[in-house]
This record gives sequence, structure tokens and C-alpha cells, in this order.
Amino acid sequence: MPTPSMEDYVEQIHNLMQSKGYARVSDIAEALEVHPSSVTKMVQKLDKDGYLNYEKYRGFILTAKGQKLGKRLVYRHELLEEFLEIIGVDSDKIYDDVEGIEHHLSWNSIDRIGDLIQYFKADSIRVDHLRETNEESEA
Repeated sequence: MPTPSMEDYVEQIHNLMQSKGYARVSDIAEALEVHPSSVTKMVQKLDKDGYLNYEKYRGFILTAKGQKLGKRLVYRHELLEEFLEIIGVDSDKIYDDVEGIEHHLSWNSIDRIGDLIQYFKADSIRVDHLRETNEESEA
């Protein structure tokens, strides 16, 4: 199982490859706010664990295993953002909240949150009712 730190790197590499077509050490370092040397060490570990193929001075690409994990991590992140938005968390807090909780939930919990999102999306009145309840409790 990858560590939370490994997950952050794989997710970031996946996002960069989707948006730019490539991921450089400098891009990852900037996005994760770490030193390039830390990125290089993690890239070497991810290579060793089979999540990407790394060639010194040539770059790297995600393996099928890395791509699969990257997609799951992006799904998890987006799902949690959607969940927090539905339950009425302030939009300026959502990203940081997701970053704080995403590594601490089991995939079973993520699946149940997905079920709950589907429940709310099936009928927009449910979301309206939830938000009304939130507003009443804040008053």
C-alpha cells in the first residue's frame, strides 16, 4: 500500500500528465511545495515500487499500476470535494479540508460517501432540505 505522501505524488503526477502531457520534477516540487531533491527521491521510490518508470535525466511516466492509482486518487479527491460542497462547507475551505481528510478514509468509506452523493443528486430537493437544515442550525 502506498503511503499518504506517495499518494500525493502519484495524484500530482497524474494531474500534470493529464493537463500538460508530462510531469517534470520542477512542476511537482512547485505543486507540492517541496524541494526538487525530495521529488527525485520519491520518484525513485515510486519507480522501485512499480508506480512509474524513471530514467535519470530523461524523465518518467506512470506505469499501468501508477495510472490506475492516479485515477482512483483523483476520483477520491473529486468525490470528497463534491461531498463537502453538497453538505454546505464554505467553498474556500473545501480544498484544504479534502487535503486534510483524504488519506484517512478507507476505500469503503469513500464508496459510502459516493452512495450518499448519489442519494442527494437523485433529488435536488434533498440538497435544498439539507442546506436549509444547515442554515437553521447556524442561526
